[in-house]
Amino acid sequence: MKIRRIGVGVIALAAASALALSGCATGSSDSSSGSSSAVITTNGSEPQNPLIPTNTNETGGGKILDAIFAGLVYYDATGAPQNDLADSITTDDSKTFTIKIKDGETFSDGSPVTANSFVDAWQYGALASNKQLNSYFFEDIEGFSYDEDSPLTGLNVVDDHTFTVTLNEARSDFPLRLGYSAFYPLPESAFKDMEAYGQNPIGNGPYKLASDTAWKHNEKIDLVPNESYNGGRKAQNGGLSIVFYATQDAAYSDLLGGNLDVLDAIPDSAFGTYQSDLGDRAVNQPAAIFQSFTIPERLAHFGNDEEGKLRREAISMAINRPEITKVIFQDTRTPASDFTSPVIDGWSDSLDGADVLKYNPDEAKKLWAQADAISPWSGSFQIAYNADGGHQGWVDAVTNSIKNTLGIDASGAPYPTFKEARTAITDRSIQTAFRTGWQADYPGLYNFLGPLYATNASSNDGDYSNPEFDQLLQEGAMDSDLSAANEKFQQAQEVLLKDLPAIPLWYSNVTGGYGENVQNVQFGWNSVPLYYEITKN
Repeated sequence: MKIRRIGVGVIALAAASALALSGCATGSSDSSSGSSSAVITTNGSEPQNPLIPTNTNETGGGKILDAIFAGLVYYDATGAPQNDLADSITTDDSKTFTIKIKDGETFSDGSPVTANSFVDAWQYGALASNKQLNSYFFEDIEGFSYDEDSPLTGLNVVDDHTFTVTLNEARSDFPLRLGYSAFYPLPESAFKDMEAYGQNPIGNGPYKLASDTAWKHNEKIDLVPNESYNGGRKAQNGGLSIVFYATQDAAYSDLLGGNLDVLDAIPDSAFGTYQSDLGDRAVNQPAAIFQSFTIPERLAHFGNDEEGKLRREAISMAINRPEITKVIFQDTRTPASDFTSPVIDGWSDSLDGADVLKYNPDEAKKLWAQADAISPWSGSFQIAYNADGGHQGWVDAVTNSIKNTLGIDASGAPYPTFKEARTAITDRSIQTAFRTGWQADYPGLYNFLGPLYATNASSNDGDYSNPEFDQLLQEGAMDSDLSAANEKFQQAQEVLLKDLPAIPLWYSNVTGGYGENVQNVQFGWNSVPLYYEITKN
């Protein structure tokens, strides 16, 4: 899923300086060897929810949103921000930002994109009663409240093409965040019936839905180029057909059979053969993806107490990561030494406490026995996962490693689909540990930490809360010096290594491939192919 990636971190803003993101586009694809009218087929998964930007925080829906919407900025293949709808984003203090959007931009239905299109969408996403999964992304804006309906008083429309954003505190990386889907604009028509809008969304990006029935649930969604889009991601093909496969093996078979053009997830069953199968059309490169599993504190024996911490440490040390990444993943994964990604600027493999991520069966047994002395263990340790995502192999390997080391019953707990698994996780009905991971929203260390582990964060599925972690995260986010900010984020991770709200497993390479009839295939920094560049014979 990723390509030629070097470390890119948060944008550091010096005090009393101005930031203006330059609006240069990525190089346009050479379509001379392909047809601009050919439709590109690719793999995907059924979105968890209606396609509303502020309520989509999973990759199935996110892939579609990124194709049909344009935000203020987008990220190029290396993760560098480029202006999309923004004409300029400026600040003197990293607290108040003036955002000017380009004139003449429209949604695919012809309605204008204005400052209100952004402000109204953000206000909707932040309002507590709307219960949007991405509301957390607005918490730094003045007026935000988790507890009651409160307008974002920090948002002010100056004119049709200008608005200002005032944050509670200085945030050096705020402009970098603005390419994430939570910050996309919405047309005025969306607010008449948001649920209905999410089933047939009108966007302003390089693609649009092919028809009112383009989203065939649990089957596919068909997109066509949006002629109204004039940004740096102009479609070089005739559209996208995103197929929702039940298994990665089925998708891979279609790729080999010529029935799928681009695949961003090789099944583990093909790791030993896909490079010889595909030759120079095989992709194996670093990506901003982190894999883990989360043990909610609400589970018996895993609370925020001495017993819970001992058991988390024991389980982590009972996992033979090097063996699993070699045998199961054929070296397409790298054992984790932190909670972020080596492709992000500021990453470190020498954090205090990181030894808890190393395989140490003797110490694991000792810690588990200490926990048993506090409260004897009973039952089975299970890790839930979605069966349609190619996870059974590694889940079985991890639980077998835990079982064999600690002498307890451990196994996987499959859910048929990603949507079903995510629903059980987000409504807190799940009563086991569960697979988690993170594909970066924007290229900064904070993005791997804040949304997942900060108190009340939108993707904090284990409901973890630690004031020390929150404080270090806050201090790093406020620091305008990149190196100093990353030091704070590393210190925050050292708190996580003590508490282990999630058990880090490995960093993922993107392992994908493409068919013989497509050209200009490039995988971006966050593992998603740059679909708009692809052409096809």
